[in-house]
Parts: sequence; structure tokens; C-alpha cells
Amino acid sequence: MKKVIIVMGSDSDLPVMEPAMKTLADFGVPHEVRVISAHRTPEEAHRLSANARADGVGVIIAAAGKAAHLAGVLAASTTLPVIGVPIKSSAFGGLDSLLSTVQMPAGVPVATVAVDGAQNAALLAVQMLAICDGQLAEALSEHKLAMADSVAAKDAKVRASYGK
Repeated sequence: MKKVIIVMGSDSDLPVMEPAMKTLADFGVPHEVRVISAHRTPEEAHRLSANARADGVGVIIAAAGKAAHLAGVLAASTTLPVIGVPIKSSAFGGLDSLLSTVQMPAGVPVATVAVDGAQNAALLAVQMLAICDGQLAEALSEHKLAMADSVAAKDAKVRASYGK
């Protein structure tokens, strides 16, 4: 199975990205976590994305706040799918990160999830890998059924407490 690389612009992004790591682990998807700055270590960012396919990577998840160019910088040097996770910043509440991540020029696509949307980034990565992996696709189906069962149980509890 291909692995997923989670790249963060700073270790301060770790608390936001931990749900992605947990989600990938829950699905048995191998993953690696790195801290690489698009602005402070651009050569390392280029090296990582340019060599990712040869290193057994199937999807890159890139998380960054403020200027948030990390996902775009990584996407520029690879043909692998890149998923951007804009990180909420104190100055603009994540709007700056969201716009920097989602407004990519033609020819350099970055799939973008919600601000601080690490779990959805991981689920999207799993869905991408599941295109060619039947066992992973089945695990995703089971996950969706479990979510539906959880909502049905909550609905039954509310209906029992508050009536129909």
C-alpha cells in the first residue's frame, strides 16, 4: 500500500494534525510526518515532493497557517495528489490560510479541506488510495455505515427523550 506524507509548516500545527494521523492509523494506512517550511526550507520541500512517488508515497497532505504556501509549493514539484489543510491563525481566523491554499493557479491543483480539517484530509487521502485498493474501499464503506449507525442511535435517544 502506498503511504501518505503529512507535511506541516511548523510543529505548532501538530495538535491540529493529530486527527489525520489517527485516522490514517485507524485505516492501517502507513504514513510519515514531517515539518518542512515552504519559506525557510524550500529546497527540502522541493526534494520531498519531487522524490515522493519514488519513495512510495501515494498522497501528500500539507498543513500550514498564515501565508500557507506549503501545499502549493509541494504540488508544484509532483504529479501526486496534494491535499491542503489551512490552519487557523490568530490574525485572520484561518481565512488567509484558506485563500492561500485554495487559490492555486491553473495547472497546479491542490485539493483543499476546511480550516483545521485534518480528519477530512486523511479521509480524502484514504479515498484516493482506495481507488486501487479493494480492502481499503471496504473499510471506508464500513466507516460510513458506522457513522450512520451512530447518528441513528443519537436520533433514537433524542426521540425517546423528547418525543416524536
